[in-house]
Amino acid sequence: MKWLSVKLQDILEDAISGTWGNPPVGTDSDYPVLRSTNIYDRHLSLEDVAFRSVTTKVVNKYALKSGDILVTTSSGSIQMIGKNALFKHPQDGYTYLFSNFTYRLRPLIPFIIPEFLHLYLNSQKAKSELIRIQNTTTGLRNLNTKLYLNQVIPLPSISEQRHIVGILEQADALQRMRAEADAKADRILPALFIKMFGEPSTWTDANTETLGSLVNIQSGGTPSKKNPDYWDGNIPWVSPKDMKQDIIFDSIDHISQKAIEETNIKCVEPGAILIVVRGMILAHTIPIALAATRLTINQDMKALYPNCNDIDSTYLHTALKASSRKILSQVGTAGHGTRKFDTDELLNLPILIPSQEQLNKFQIAVMECRASLAGISKTKEKLEKLFDVLLHRAFTGELTAKWREAHMKELLAEMEEQAKALNLRDNADPQQLSLL
Repeated sequence: MKWLSVKLQDILEDAISGTWGNPPVGTDSDYPVLRSTNIYDRHLSLEDVAFRSVTTKVVNKYALKSGDILVTTSSGSIQMIGKNALFKHPQDGYTYLFSNFTYRLRPLIPFIIPEFLHLYLNSQKAKSELIRIQNTTTGLRNLNTKLYLNQVIPLPSISEQRHIVGILEQADALQRMRAEADAKADRILPALFIKMFGEPSTWTDANTETLGSLVNIQSGGTPSKKNPDYWDGNIPWVSPKDMKQDIIFDSIDHISQKAIEETNIKCVEPGAILIVVRGMILAHTIPIALAATRLTINQDMKALYPNCNDIDSTYLHTALKASSRKILSQVGTAGHGTRKFDTDELLNLPILIPSQEQLNKFQIAVMECRASLAGISKTKEKLEKLFDVLLHRAFTGELTAKWREAHMKELLAEMEEQAKALNLRDNADPQQLSLL
């Protein structure tokens, strides 16, 4: 039994680009706008959303509804093209818009389930098409949306779509549980730090030094997106969307050695503490991480290097995470409502100076803690591999083969109705519909 095959555009209610530039102010309320930078690892991140005041016409055209799929259409990085995420309306009362190098796909319900389409577009089969349908006409890498919408995708019956989604969502739920466990693990070291050195609020001038006196600071930047050569390399370029873990080994985007040589971008060396200083995520979280490899950072971040023997990178990294509540209290608001905090205020932050004996004990405790957490990382990798295997099997038909055999009669009837409703009989390959 074969599945139907259809062009993507034939099972969409609509598909429109969200690059609408800078519309005139026309409303009293700000609307959250999702951009390509909010599409991350099959999911949408709402932590760094830009707020814009726009016309009612823009709101009517570019408002998102649950089940919409957002696709990245332009980027300096080949890995970002075609990244997609399913929008599910959060319960925050806002109407979300989309813009800035994104494409909205609105699945044609009831012929295809949004979750099924989203999962398929993240499969290896769909991703293999993305290289072929890109161009670089403006220096950026761009998705050829005409070819993208003409790609052929499998269309099982609705019942089988639901079955596939159910299996894959269980695997995805395991990954989310793993991510929650990782978040809890990230709080272990700050808790250990507070147990050994006390709450930062209890420190006194007698046993602290200002952060500025203990570190050298380095800023970041963004190479021109108009030069694709700058983005064709393997040097990690870390931005706030990468700051979701305690230790940074890699990033989503990468730049080239040519970008280092021809721009003012400087490399950050291993051992530097990375901190986000601008972005909407600062409304509730201060992302702080340790660089585990040589990398670069964007302009919304700073890198800090300890410049004395009284503390090391591990101690300072944990001290800053333990002080995140105080740092968060210093966050202000910049243009367009985004959050930022003043670098001078950060450098005035008091940091406890431990005795050498205390520092040595802390270093030993950190080593033991990280050894315990290493098992968590291996479990995460296994779950990621499991999901990829299931994703591959789902769209080759292997995952539901036995289930399909057991429900053959009902599925054939559903697919007959699908084909009639979508007018596939006149246009489809006869071999594809031989089962009907």
